[in-house]
Amino acid sequence: MQKGSITFETPMLYAFGFMGLFTIGGLAGVFLGSLSMDVMLTETYFVVGHFHFVMVGGMLMAFLAGMHFWWPQITGRMYPEGPSKFAAVTTFIGFILTFFPQFVVGYLGMSRRYHAYSPEFQVLNVLSTAGATVLGIGYLVPIFYFAWSLKYGKIAGNNPWPATGLEWQIQSPPITENFLVVPIMDHEAYDYEWLAHKTERESVIVGS
Repeated sequence: MQKGSITFETPMLYAFGFMGLFTIGGLAGVFLGSLSMDVMLTETYFVVGHFHFVMVGGMLMAFLAGMHFWWPQITGRMYPEGPSKFAAVTTFIGFILTFFPQFVVGYLGMSRRYHAYSPEFQVLNVLSTAGATVLGIGYLVPIFYFAWSLKYGKIAGNNPWPATGLEWQIQSPPITENFLVVPIMDHEAYDYEWLAHKTERESVIVGS
């Protein structure tokens, strides 16, 4: 985000979610890297929580951030912002409700790979199941609005965000060759002043 123009559109919400979930999962790995803690936590649900926060929460949120950011580039269409923000927040909350209780029950000694557990773990397991339902809603909603946007979505234009990356300096969806001529980089990756001046120059050309 350094030097970036930060706004709270859907891709940024998913990126924030990635940073939060991946950080929690990474910090849990620090405990598992300590011999004294690992002896107690190995083969408990603490390991399950750690794995899912890193591999599912972190990577899937990053994937969804990329999908929402580049969807206009891929299809030339925009998805509805309201449902997409709802999906981002729902996915984050659902994931926390699903997998954070597993840290707690794992610390309390609930083992992996058993079909039945002690009654004291019941409440947290029910909470985890309820969270999985919320998480499932967060995963399903994007399927519907992505499909809807293919036909009914607003035309995205070439640079809907606006962004300064090279992929946004071509038309959306891109032509087969991407660039008709080799592009010349005369600005830094996050030079939004350059983008503003470029937009002004194009407006003058169109106006004349």
